Amino acid sequence: MVVNLMVGEDRVFRLRGRLSLTLLIVAGSLILAACPTRTSIERINRDPGRYVGKEVAIAGHVTTSFGALGTGVFEVDDGTGRMWVFSERYGVPGNGARVGVRGRIEQGFSFGGRSFATIMRESERRH
Repeated sequence: MVVNLMVGEDRVFRLRGRLSLTLLIVAGSLILAACPTRTSIERINRDPGRYVGKEVAIAGHVTTSFGALGTGVFEVDDGTGRMWVFSERYGVPGNGARVGVRGRIEQGFSFGGRSFATIMRESERRH
């Protein structure tokens, strides 16, 4: 009877281990699938129509920025090109700041009396 109880407990531990591993793999896959891979600004600028309405991530140094009261635009240079980013919630970083930005690409955007052919509408930022 003791042997049968130990065999049953061993099966339960193995089942828990397999279930935990499966849940960990599924959760990791969902997290990685939700994060867009970083795209070079050169690729976006080369074919902006391909990226319009899609979530992309870029990273680089801020070269120009302007805005007020937490809303504004700033230009990011990743070494392959430059792109303007519109920020409504995260404020505008200063010139020279290193940022990672995630957002949706839009075309035909105006802000502060300036027009931008292609711009990213920021949804998340990492410093």
